[in-house]
Amino acid sequence: MRKIGIDARLYSQTGVGTYLKNLIYYLEKKNLEDEIIYVYLLPEDYISINFKNKNIIKRKVNYRWHTFGEQIGFALKLYQDDLNLMHFTYFSYPILYFKKFVATVHDATPLLFKTGKASTKNQFVYQIKHLFFRIILWCQVNRAMKIIAPTNTVRKQLINIYGNKISEKIISIYEGVSYQIKEAKENISLTKKFNKFFIYVGNFYPHKNVEKLIEAFKGVDKKYKLILLGPYDFFANRINKCINTFELNQNVILLKNPTLSDLVFFYKNAKALIHPSLSEGFGLPLIEAMYFNCPIIASNTEVFKELLGDNYSSIDPNSVEDITGKINSFIENKSKFDYKNLIQKYSFKKMTEETLRIYQNVLNIN
Repeated sequence: MRKIGIDARLYSQTGVGTYLKNLIYYLEKKNLEDEIIYVYLLPEDYISINFKNKNIIKRKVNYRWHTFGEQIGFALKLYQDDLNLMHFTYFSYPILYFKKFVATVHDATPLLFKTGKASTKNQFVYQIKHLFFRIILWCQVNRAMKIIAPTNTVRKQLINIYGNKISEKIISIYEGVSYQIKEAKENISLTKKFNKFFIYVGNFYPHKNVEKLIEAFKGVDKKYKLILLGPYDFFANRINKCINTFELNQNVILLKNPTLSDLVFFYKNAKALIHPSLSEGFGLPLIEAMYFNCPIIASNTEVFKELLGDNYSSIDPNSVEDITGKINSFIENKSKFDYKNLIQKYSFKKMTEETLRIYQNVLNIN
């Protein structure tokens, strides 16, 4: 039996967590005759998660990402387990691990923009942290046997940054709609509270550009509301201040930590999803919106064009005026898009099957 490890320390986080939940969910359904899969979880997830597939084994590691413990302790744990292959699912990984591994690089955004809480620290501290990040990602990209990217856009970005020498080992695999949101029931009680609204779904990191969206909403008819759905964290507090600054408390509503049932309601009933991000690797909220046939207004970035083609209302994310204008035009024209055929391209089940094939192909390399 060949032992494969999966770094699932971000299992409960947004974004990467959704990727991990679905990868492991669909792997559990596979008949793993030749592979044993070790899933590395933080203590809080280790307690609450159990796998039915006897070939998937949970492993507890108390080493968070971006820490010294990750670099030493996590590497030692992996060596002790004597894996045939490791899958690092996030750019933070132990650079002292020199055995065979594949890596998922979800996007190049941290190389292009300030993201995360470290971006709020003084410039010297930020630059030091960013330098370590660049070193770690360089090691990961250059040492990986295969690199999984969620889009062709990310694949091209990585080749542009690291050179054509890595082009042969980068494979782009589209993600999909989480099994959890497919199974969730709509929270119809929200019908009493909300009507005539647009939504934003995601976190509130600076590159998400939500503050510019809030400013743009000043110029939208006051009978429409903007509902911001995302995690309660440091950046959510900044969004609250922005709403107050523009005196939009009646029209822009921040709903923190929405349930899956809440999200189903908002996707099904929103006039449109608005996604003004400056940079993305994929865009899970866009795929979810497509699944519920919710119209999309989003940035004119290369990745969104790859995912959606012409099937959305495109905005210049750097222009408040353009964002306002496109929202108003959308309202006036009652724009609609049909996503029934397009959504078939995106599937976590297919992603898992292709990922498993990558594992098996790499293991067969001498």
